[in-house]
Amino acid sequence: MKIGVVGCGGRMGRMLVAEVLATEGAVLQGAIEQAGSPLIGRDAGELVGAAAAGVAVTEDPVPLFATADAVLDFTTPAATVAFSRLAAQGRCVHVIGTTGLGPEHMEELHKAARHTRIVQSANMSMGVILLAALVEKVAAALDADFDIEVFEMHHRHKVDAPSGTALLLGGAAAAGRGVDLDQSAERGRDGVTGPRAPGAIGFSVAR
Repeated sequence: MKIGVVGCGGRMGRMLVAEVLATEGAVLQGAIEQAGSPLIGRDAGELVGAAAAGVAVTEDPVPLFATADAVLDFTTPAATVAFSRLAAQGRCVHVIGTTGLGPEHMEELHKAARHTRIVQSANMSMGVILLAALVEKVAAALDADFDIEVFEMHHRHKVDAPSGTALLLGGAAAAGRGVDLDQSAERGRDGVTGPRAPGAIGFSVAR
């Protein structure tokens, strides 16, 4: 399978390049970084401390989406939307782990999904996906006398808050309660906020 990685210079991007190179049957079709990156032109294998892969990091994603079987994308919401359009044009499977996606971004991804396969999750860990399923069941089983709060801690380099994983779990709790997360979420408490709103799904974030 021919697999490409966009955002190959980031933390997850480098891990994905390394995994593709180490996986039998997978071929690194391309590695993309944003224009102006000092990584442009470097060998993708050497970038991750592996043997030279014969694949140079480039800034043009168009050829990659036209030739790859799948592209792995852990970048930014705006970039992901742009990549989804290229995936739709090239009929390339688009695997998205980008966090911070809002309703407007998801709407664009749904449009692209009419023309190609898109796999999207705020967290690709099987453990987290199972946890979300359990959270939904527990939230459905317990009535509004039980408060729901999502506590999350991430490293200092995390750029979005709450994290995609926290929102995934909050969304699972909201689904279990049969409510809309956007209407029920309670974030960033500060000062005299008054008592907790009935049915609120709280988020507490540490970095």
